[in-house]
Amino acid sequence: MFTDFTHHHPYPSQRSTTYAKDGMVATSQPLASQIGRDILAQGGNAIDAAIAAAAALTVVEPTGCGIGGDAFALVWIADDGQGQGKLYGLNASGHAPSGLTPEAMQCAGHESIPMYGWTPVTVPGCPAGWAELSRRFGKLEFATLLAPAIQLARHGFPVSPVISKLWQQAEVTFRKQLTGEAASPWFDTFTPHGQAPKAGEIFSCEAQARTLEELANTQCESFYRGEIAEKIDAFSQRTGGYLRKEDLANYQPEWVEPISTSYRGYDVWEIPPNGQGLVALMALRILEGFDITHRDDPQTLHRQLEAMKLAYTDGRTHISEPAAMTYSVEALLSDGYTDTRREMIGERAIDPTPGKPDAGGTVYLATADADGNMVSFIQSNYHGFGSGIVIPDTGIAMQNRGHNFSLDPQHDNLLAPGKKTFHTIIPGFLTKQGVGIGPFGVMGGFMQPQGHVQVVMNMIDFGLNPQAALDAPRWQWMGERRIGLEHTFPAHLARDMAERGHEISLAHDTVSFGRGQIILRDPETGIYWGGTEPRTDSSIAVL
Repeated sequence: MFTDFTHHHPYPSQRSTTYAKDGMVATSQPLASQIGRDILAQGGNAIDAAIAAAAALTVVEPTGCGIGGDAFALVWIADDGQGQGKLYGLNASGHAPSGLTPEAMQCAGHESIPMYGWTPVTVPGCPAGWAELSRRFGKLEFATLLAPAIQLARHGFPVSPVISKLWQQAEVTFRKQLTGEAASPWFDTFTPHGQAPKAGEIFSCEAQARTLEELANTQCESFYRGEIAEKIDAFSQRTGGYLRKEDLANYQPEWVEPISTSYRGYDVWEIPPNGQGLVALMALRILEGFDITHRDDPQTLHRQLEAMKLAYTDGRTHISEPAAMTYSVEALLSDGYTDTRREMIGERAIDPTPGKPDAGGTVYLATADADGNMVSFIQSNYHGFGSGIVIPDTGIAMQNRGHNFSLDPQHDNLLAPGKKTFHTIIPGFLTKQGVGIGPFGVMGGFMQPQGHVQVVMNMIDFGLNPQAALDAPRWQWMGERRIGLEHTFPAHLARDMAERGHEISLAHDTVSFGRGQIILRDPETGIYWGGTEPRTDSSIAVL
């Protein structure tokens, strides 16, 4: 019957801001949001809800994340035991295998790290991140948090529309790019009937259900020092991979100090390098020095684009893991360096070059609970399903994060064994005068810091509510003077940007412009209000 009706939406719809008192979960897939909400209803906190929703997303949105990916989190604990709130950062990104060296790449004939196959696979940090969050801050048993994802994988779920579209695109790509024994498990796992599932079609994966059960029963130890690690090692050795069980056994996620900048009375927080959140902070620092009028002023848009160009060029040049960076976070955010970068912005579009101050495919979710705890969480396999490598009979799709390493000996992000690469996935968080305001994030590769800058300015500079901040048309710097604008951008802005020397293209497929979630907490009433992304299958579930 439902084949009689289109899955497309030819007419724009409107979402209202969502309000709640006792809890909120915002994700890119309705089933994951509902699972997070159910965990809150069972007595879990925001951290428990984030873990449960994240595990569910590896099942229902494999086009953006998986068990074989990485994760980062910013966790606001409303009472740190001393009567005040505190923000914690978790870096659960993985390092390069010991056998993945520049010399090995040279011997293989690579001038850059390939996108697909075993070569770009780094140690997955996601399972360890879930377990560490639960260990430090969770309330419910870890197995309880993974139980809903296990049920979804085992008994199946109807694939949602945007995910179905991305799944079909991935199938086309992998049929062109993947060959040999290492490639067949992806098709066996994700196209069991010979093609990617259509919207509304039921998909299940018993192998992933069993893997999630093993993770639940071992608090994810099996992935790094047990049965699952042995399977990964065996398949890698058999099919020419670099990853070994010793690389997995040596991995631990890191608790890190979040970095921030003040922006018009708010503090904007990001994960430090190797993540690219620093790019968003550098751009905001530049923009704070301008008098911003209104959102649809051509001067405002021009300055946003130029600030992002400069910040991103610096980020791609200087961000790696902290020990490998020539310039520190403090230097890149310093007043003097920010001023010199701001002075480069005139009335015309420029070709950006990196500066030298005085001497880093995705799902995002946000959760909040009745006690005021809030989580900004992001996980990813990098490009869609990742490398195209799936460990047989496990449902584990391996990420391709190593693609971002450089093979230039002079580059800060030069490939090295045990090193963490420049990372695109970044959770964000807002505070004001030491009070937690809420989590925000925009998933989507190199769009992420650009999305962070836009939603922060939409709320702080232009007074938009969380839903409107996500609904607003987005821009995207695409290199040099190339700018992508969503087709709903006002025409006068597109014309003005072209006259200033920007090379403008209008996009009708808006998936590449990021997909975000926002939850804000009123510090006086404790009421949450949230927005969810209109460009994907997102939803908010409340308690």
